[in-house]
Amino acid sequence: MTQIPHPDLSEMTVNCAVITISDTRSAETDNSGVLIKKLLKDAGHVVVAYTVVKDDATKIILQMQAVCEREDVDAIIFSGGTGIAPRDTTYDVMESLLDRILPGFGEIFRFLSYQEIGSRAIASRAVAGVYQGKLVFSLPGSKNAVKLAVEKLILPELVHLVMQLRGG
Repeated sequence: MTQIPHPDLSEMTVNCAVITISDTRSAETDNSGVLIKKLLKDAGHVVVAYTVVKDDATKIILQMQAVCEREDVDAIIFSGGTGIAPRDTTYDVMESLLDRILPGFGEIFRFLSYQEIGSRAIASRAVAGVYQGKLVFSLPGSKNAVKLAVEKLILPELVHLVMQLRGG
């Protein structure tokens, strides 16, 4: 039985940035980024920034800092670079930058992933937290992982978490 959280009283629109980390994808071939944007828009939220960044720690840090300086961004969703391959640096960057980590996000994501893909879920280093007052999610780059994370975890809690960050 799925537990339904208490409803959010606000019909708040959340302004989001979507950032894909990839050495091989471009804006034209980024199916996961397109899916994130669609799911957010369909839920009534706004994507105010979108880009594809090479899987390079310095570039990821600079992009994170630039997006967090924007006053019109409430939440940032990264996809890609969360595995354990030598080029996968997103998790390491997030771990070093996040002011607060939401451990439940990664734990529940891996649990839900395990139900879909089995033991391969242990290789996921999905993480969420807060950086400079912005809500940050970092997801694997596959479309299935993105769909799972956005539909089952991010959208149900996005407004609530942003409101908490605003002190409400």
